[in-house]
Amino acid sequence: MSQISEQSQAQKNSVLQWLSVVILVYLLIVAVGMIGAGFKSATGEQAQELFAFATNPFLGLIVGTVATALIQSSSTVTSIIVGLVAGGLPVETAVPMVMGANIGTTITNTLVSLGHVGDKNEFKKAFAAATVHDFFNLLSVVIFLPLEILFHPLERMGSVIANAMVGGGSMSIKDFNVVKAVTKPLVTLFKNITHVLPAPFDGILLILLGIGLIFLTIAFIGKLLKSLMVGRAKEILHVAIGRGPIAGIVAGTLITILVQSSSTTTSLMIPLAGAGVFGLAQIYPFTLGANIGTCITALLAATAVSGAEAVPALEIAMVHMLYNVLGVIVIYGIPFLCKLPILGSQTLANVASERKYLAFIYIVSVFFVIPGILLGFTAIS
Repeated sequence: MSQISEQSQAQKNSVLQWLSVVILVYLLIVAVGMIGAGFKSATGEQAQELFAFATNPFLGLIVGTVATALIQSSSTVTSIIVGLVAGGLPVETAVPMVMGANIGTTITNTLVSLGHVGDKNEFKKAFAAATVHDFFNLLSVVIFLPLEILFHPLERMGSVIANAMVGGGSMSIKDFNVVKAVTKPLVTLFKNITHVLPAPFDGILLILLGIGLIFLTIAFIGKLLKSLMVGRAKEILHVAIGRGPIAGIVAGTLITILVQSSSTTTSLMIPLAGAGVFGLAQIYPFTLGANIGTCITALLAATAVSGAEAVPALEIAMVHMLYNVLGVIVIYGIPFLCKLPILGSQTLANVASERKYLAFIYIVSVFFVIPGILLGFTAIS
């Protein structure tokens, strides 16, 4: 009887946890709607002038990198970017920010690898497994950012897909309107609360509340999904690891969708790499899958938007997806390019394992110092 009672209680807890996830996803969509509404209220019709400073794509890349490195969540940053695009931020400006978010998110598993610093061999394996993600995302930016600046392929493809999904003329689609109808009452409630302040401070407060709500919802969603899925995720990881790179990419994608965090997926691999359970070449595909899986949050956030803003919001979410999918196809599909992240991470790990202080210098330099210097040069010019 006691075992039956325990199983029943466990099932009830699981149902409550899934209901909590549904509520938190709803609040995430509300939060994005709040950012868009607040942004429009704060800027009026002057959104493009407000972001004139970020028309330089390198500045957008830096902003995305540093913001994500500080927050340690690309899901949060890309959701905020979707909200800003819905409020008037040009998609062209937002594309480099999304690319920067990919770079910034790699800091988390790199920090996790420092937990193995006490053992030279473990640290070498763990640091290589962590920084292969860094090198892949840096290489992806090197390839795609110049192409985007010159020809805008991601923006154009994202626009075609968004218009096809949302509808080019009326900019309306029932699915999006249903989401808006469900979330509008809560967004309106927050708007009414912030109206106690004069413009533009009411809009600024609404943006800050939206950002805060995104932080809270993603944090709690991550915790709940980890408790529900991480055990299963480990099983998937062990099953998929021996079935080749395609299975690895798929598993990495699915796990990241389930736990709503590429940082969780990639960080899960680091102890396994440090312990020598899996090699760098085996873990590499999971990293790429994590890049694809993390796009689900931005796509989810885009469903908060309808009307004229629906197309650009969905467009930037699709750009995020296209960028990561094409990055995997191009880099992993071309043997020469495929080897570069592995070569770079192994070389860096060999050096850092001999002089451990270089690992700390690498993290501070790549994610903060170099972006800060570039930001300074961009501001001066």
